[in-house]
Amino acid sequence: MDLLELLKAALALFAIVDPVGVIPIFLMATHGFTLTQSRAAARIAALTVLGVLTIFAFAGETLLTFFGIRLAAFSVAGGLLLLLLALSMVEAHVSPQRQTQDEAVEAEEKDSVGVVPLGVPLLAGPGAITHVIVAAGALEGHTLQRGLLLLPVGLVALSVWLAFRAAPVIAKRLGKTGIHVVTRLMGLIIAAISIEMIARGLGELFPGLLT
Repeated sequence: MDLLELLKAALALFAIVDPVGVIPIFLMATHGFTLTQSRAAARIAALTVLGVLTIFAFAGETLLTFFGIRLAAFSVAGGLLLLLLALSMVEAHVSPQRQTQDEAVEAEEKDSVGVVPLGVPLLAGPGAITHVIVAAGALEGHTLQRGLLLLPVGLVALSVWLAFRAAPVIAKRLGKTGIHVVTRLMGLIIAAISIEMIARGLGELFPGLLT
């Protein structure tokens, strides 16, 4: 995995996690918090993203093997899931795959919003987990190369921390319209990624499709 591949993985993961698009939810969930509490929630959310995605980068393929699921089949399923997420983002609303209505209500009532629902499932949700597992599986078990995936995971976790720390300023500068524009752009990128995942998975499951 060269530098270009790492950069592509980081950008794809950033688009899927979409910390800028989650800023309005972060501000709602931390409404009434002191500055110290808000920054603590931002730090916890970033650490949750780092921890969850790191675990699945190393253990995801083993989990698939345990259930007898081929990586190609998981790639197709994950691509479809990402496509649903992308369509919701293009429409500039939170996908049910990321947060249900019950979870939104719970977010307003809980103090540990950094972990649930911000860290999981809003940021390190099914889409991000799927992308990490597929990317790790494509490295065919090379532990050292798989370890390099921690770089894009770490960069995305850092972006979450920075975005949430600066959430009031970003929300004020961009406004709802600006944030929706960013979310829609990320949605388009995710849609393209999902199609690639589906095509790659189908090509491995049905080699005759490529001829």
